[in-house]
Amino acid sequence: MDNKAVITRLFDEVLNQGNLEVLDELIGADYLEHNPVPGQLPGAAGIKAKLVALRQAFPDIHFNLEELIGEGAAVAARYGWEGTHMAEIMGIQPTGKTVRVRGMDFYRLQDARIAEHWDCVDEIGLLRQLGAWH
Repeated sequence: MDNKAVITRLFDEVLNQGNLEVLDELIGADYLEHNPVPGQLPGAAGIKAKLVALRQAFPDIHFNLEELIGEGAAVAARYGWEGTHMAEIMGIQPTGKTVRVRGMDFYRLQDARIAEHWDCVDEIGLLRQLGAWH
């Protein structure tokens, strides 16, 4: 499987369909998260916990993969996601608001598995939409 296909599968099966078990196939044993949430466990277990919390807060979340660029072991993804805030996240109680968030993720793959991940997400935009940042 080529590297862009791995990331497409991550967006389709994991992020949009919520099939977290696929992470066990996609994440390398020595996976390194460069922007973990506080207390995030290493490897696939940490990603699963992070995504469970995100999907609980935004149960109808949907990611739109807008651009995917791959060169050698590196893949860059530009995307947006949308979801309705239905449960607490980051200490913010549910608002019922539908939010739209933009982001870019960068991955390094090794042997058709994700070895490293960096992200840049508009968290301030998210906080503003939820009324927690003015």
